Amino acid sequence: MRSPRSPSSPAFWRSPLRGTWFTSVLGVVLLVGITVLFVTGLVSYAAYNPNLSRVNDMTPDKGLLGFYLFSWPTGPVWLYRLNQGVHVTLGIVLIPVLLAKLWSVVPKLFTLPPARSLAHALERISLLLLVGGALFEFTTGVLNVQLDYIFPGSFYTLHFYGAWVFFAAFVVHAALKMPTVVRNLRARRDARDARDARDVRDPDAPRDEPDEPDEPDEPDEQDEQDEQDEQDELVSPNPAEPTVSRRGALAFVGGGSLLLFITTAGQSFDGPLRQTAVLAPHGGSEPGSGPGGFQINKTAASRGIIPAETSEEAWRLVVAGPGGTVRLSRAELLQLPLYSAALPIACVEGWSTSDQWWRGVRLRDLAALVGYETDAAPDVMVESLQRRGAFRQAALRDNQVRDPRSLLALFVNGEELTPDHGYPARIIVPAAPGVLNTKWVARMTFGDL
Repeated sequence: MRSPRSPSSPAFWRSPLRGTWFTSVLGVVLLVGITVLFVTGLVSYAAYNPNLSRVNDMTPDKGLLGFYLFSWPTGPVWLYRLNQGVHVTLGIVLIPVLLAKLWSVVPKLFTLPPARSLAHALERISLLLLVGGALFEFTTGVLNVQLDYIFPGSFYTLHFYGAWVFFAAFVVHAALKMPTVVRNLRARRDARDARDARDVRDPDAPRDEPDEPDEPDEPDEQDEQDEQDEQDELVSPNPAEPTVSRRGALAFVGGGSLLLFITTAGQSFDGPLRQTAVLAPHGGSEPGSGPGGFQINKTAASRGIIPAETSEEAWRLVVAGPGGTVRLSRAELLQLPLYSAALPIACVEGWSTSDQWWRGVRLRDLAALVGYETDAAPDVMVESLQRRGAFRQAALRDNQVRDPRSLLALFVNGEELTPDHGYPARIIVPAAPGVLNTKWVARMTFGDL
């Protein structure tokens, strides 16, 4: 007999909270939450238009994993803001649920023998991949949104492949455990219905509710064995004195998630609500005040922008296409027809701003300067003056170029762009990730990329 001091012994784990019902409830929450995370993550990756140009493709060896990619639309303008806000905020909110779920199944990681059957072996393998994948995905995700990413290699590549491994293990594990989850939750419901029926017949009878659900009526032999195996692994044969009920523990987990939501969700709003986002990467007060007092994630200094090269005398925009190459000063751009658009900025890190009022030259009008009809403007490669950091170049699709709200912005909220917002000129495109709204634009090349 294994010593109770060994983690492989059921007696080693004494918490009275562990049980199939507690684990099943957490599992159902994660089933829904992680599915939403996975879908919004894939959608976010598609928004980068990785099939358009290699400079947009942060995972060039994705192969068949990119089967779902599609051309990213320009409307509604808040599309990426909503998607990424949900992805990041939900990921943070699910952390207490994930930790509670992992804690609830820790004894299963040490169960001996390692496998009792082929199905059990598959379940154990999926569990190990699931635990490792969950810890990796949530850890790298939190580090990235906090701008403190320390893992070697590209975050985009590691997070993308990690997500597929994690979700594959998640699907296998959910498929294997779903019958048990449904059985446990149904047994709990049946026990409650039986108690309510008894109370109707005899209102004076004691109203004791068992902490663990009764077995379903007439289980078959395999179901009974599976349930017994589950109970042996999760329920301690010698539990300690309870200090909180399982419902109390679930309320504690839910309270932790609610606290994280309150201290994170404000990153998607301007004004006082942003000050509540103390755990978000850009929580707190707005950076400065006035027309340019809205969020940024990279400053001119951090990207090596030299003020002398953005001066009116030195800076020129190079626009290239089959009709030739045009060099335009800022003063010459101001002589072209100017248009305005109210568009938000939304970042992959989850933060966003409300609509800002941008004014500048339409991208399709710039395409017309180098030989294209405005309604036939093609893709464009945009290059920045920045010397450091990712996305010094970014490609935009033809539908983004043709949208009349897509601008080479020269002003924001009635004033010239500030250096940190991309002076002398920046791209602003509806519904695009922030990194595709290139700042400090130096060159635009229209045509086949």
